[in-house]
Amino acid sequence: MSDSSPASAATLSRALVEEMSGAAGEPAWLRDRRLAAWEAFVRLPLPSANDEEWRRTDIGALDLDAFGVLPHRVQKGRAPAPLAALVGDPAGAAGMRLVVNGAQIEERPARDLAQRGLIFTSLSEAVAAHPDLVRRYLGTVVRDDENKFRAHHGALWSGGTFLYVPKGLEVDVQLVTGTWLDREGAAFLPHTLVVAEERSRVTLVEVFGSAEGSARALVNHAVELIPQAGAQIRYINLQEWGRQLWEFGIVRAVLERDATVHSLMVAFGAGLVKTNVESSLRGQGSTSEMLGVAFGDGTQHFDYHTLQEHAAPSTTSDLLYKGVLKDKARSVFSGLIRADYGAQKTNAFQLNRNLILSEGARADSMPKLEIMANDLRCTHGASTSRLNDDQIFYLMSRGLPRAVAVRMMVDGFLSEIFDRIPLEMVRRRLSETVERKMEDYV
Repeated sequence: MSDSSPASAATLSRALVEEMSGAAGEPAWLRDRRLAAWEAFVRLPLPSANDEEWRRTDIGALDLDAFGVLPHRVQKGRAPAPLAALVGDPAGAAGMRLVVNGAQIEERPARDLAQRGLIFTSLSEAVAAHPDLVRRYLGTVVRDDENKFRAHHGALWSGGTFLYVPKGLEVDVQLVTGTWLDREGAAFLPHTLVVAEERSRVTLVEVFGSAEGSARALVNHAVELIPQAGAQIRYINLQEWGRQLWEFGIVRAVLERDATVHSLMVAFGAGLVKTNVESSLRGQGSTSEMLGVAFGDGTQHFDYHTLQEHAAPSTTSDLLYKGVLKDKARSVFSGLIRADYGAQKTNAFQLNRNLILSEGARADSMPKLEIMANDLRCTHGASTSRLNDDQIFYLMSRGLPRAVAVRMMVDGFLSEIFDRIPLEMVRRRLSETVERKMEDYV
């Protein structure tokens, strides 16, 4: 796809917010919400190195005003070959959306599902086509005034995905959104809003990528997952950004009674990633599974802060995050299990494990508990280890080259997560990318 239209080059300002909202033909309620977010953006400071959450991630070189915001638009075109490879066979998805540099080039929802009430489109288009639904749910999980990055997103988000599943509808095949970004100096701020009504089931896979040597860019992504009573949402976020890109984001789920959310965060690309992943279990009997995989090389930096908040009795959460690091890559994991007053019969598990492949790599892990109930079971732990030379020697003594022996050990380390992913397309993509990351390992 050839696309030479520039990102909005205007300096961040209230006028830019009004211009983008006006150009999109947004209703007054959304314009007012954006302007309120802008006021919060002006008021709130950037995080500093003194803030506990940010002291291990240096963003001193970040200049938000240096990035032009990519507006959402619809434009016919062909998906770049790397994006097509990322999303896989369209026939294997119940619906697919493809976005290149903010422009939606394809939207292919399943007609039979649409006839049964499922909505799968960009959030920008949903504002016009389904304003009552969007207004009811947008911003109910992620507030614009939480910090400067949330406010930046709330004022200037564009495009994104809106997925609505009506009561009782069970979708057995995944829906896929694929995004490709290679615009110099671009800021991409998608917003994903998933609403699953009572006793419904759905899987959304969001895939993000850009060329390895692609231009400098910024991503500020927000995801709101809203499963109502008895509903199930599986959300997968797989990114293979180029190294010149910095990504900030939040994925937050609020679960009602007997609801279930499975989330999987996969980070292979970008120069710096700072993401919060949170589950708030507010309904009795709700369940959250939180999985994460990060593989860093070069000087990549991955920072994940997670929250498992148990606000109702008889709830369950299970978190497993694993990182593989080589060269001078670094990972930061900070996870909190919080059991509120009255959250009796809570079952919560949290484990972060890291495998170091090179002397210069580093992993910081900080699992935490905050318990206000007295009838529960909570466990948390973390480990960081290096390759075991004795195990490598054993495999090599059986005729395996060192590179193959190490790859087998990395595969074994990650298999605990891979085995819990039911989607073949995702497991295959993860395996291929791990193999590519290991190509130059000696």
